[in-house]
Amino acid sequence: MTRFNKKKQSILTIENGQPQRKKDVLAAEEPLEILLRAGQEQRTIAITMRTPGSDYELAAGFLYNEGIIHTKAEVANMTYCVDGNQQEYNSLRIQLEADTLPKLNQLERHFFTNSACGVCGSTMLDDISQRNLPPIPAGSGATPALITSLPDKLRQSQEIFETTGGLHAAALFDLNGNLLAIREDVGRHNALDKLIGWGLLNDQLPFHNKVLMVSGRASYELLQKSFVAGVPVFCAVSAPSTLAVEVAERFGITLIGFLRGNRFNIYTGIERIKTLEHALVN
Repeated sequence: MTRFNKKKQSILTIENGQPQRKKDVLAAEEPLEILLRAGQEQRTIAITMRTPGSDYELAAGFLYNEGIIHTKAEVANMTYCVDGNQQEYNSLRIQLEADTLPKLNQLERHFFTNSACGVCGSTMLDDISQRNLPPIPAGSGATPALITSLPDKLRQSQEIFETTGGLHAAALFDLNGNLLAIREDVGRHNALDKLIGWGLLNDQLPFHNKVLMVSGRASYELLQKSFVAGVPVFCAVSAPSTLAVEVAERFGITLIGFLRGNRFNIYTGIERIKTLEHALVN
């Protein structure tokens, strides 16, 4: 399989009742098998539908978010598998430094993930708590002006979306509004896994004193991954789910939704938004 993240497609466009042949550009979607190997043991731990590109970051972020690895030093190498003499770009093997595979019980309930997947349920909140992750520190204040500047910066940096119109994005900003990194994918959770994988492989975790912006809605899974990465402020273009708000409240994340133009809603953590920390919230 190839690693192209987009392809041209011949289409028929109807405008004002008149047909016209055109070329459209589509975002690629292909499966990625993630194999985990330690010593002589090997196991497929996930198959996810993703946009090819940044696959090493995707795998690293997935393993980190699931608590399978905690530092990049635990990974000996990552390589695409080979089928005969051909590189197989849809199968990625991660070799761990350990001699045996870690316990993988937490992966059994969502072995196969797709580009729109999400895991919900109050038991999942307890699972996060049992991992004993460090709390997100207080502070990390952002101004309303900084928050409202993010959607345009995100959109201007979405290179593949600009040509396909079909990808989610996750972007990381500092408290001055500077874009630090952005990743795109057909799956919103994959985009964030890629971004967190970038942070892990480049020694940028945790994401304290940073602001995360996503192009879609705020789901439970995105908030869970953000907590694992230490994100203090999470912004979404669209709405949050009820469980996403529960995660944000429970683990101290400032959750912002419906961030469009010069307006946004604050669902949790108003104390991190400068000039608004003393506002009354009902």
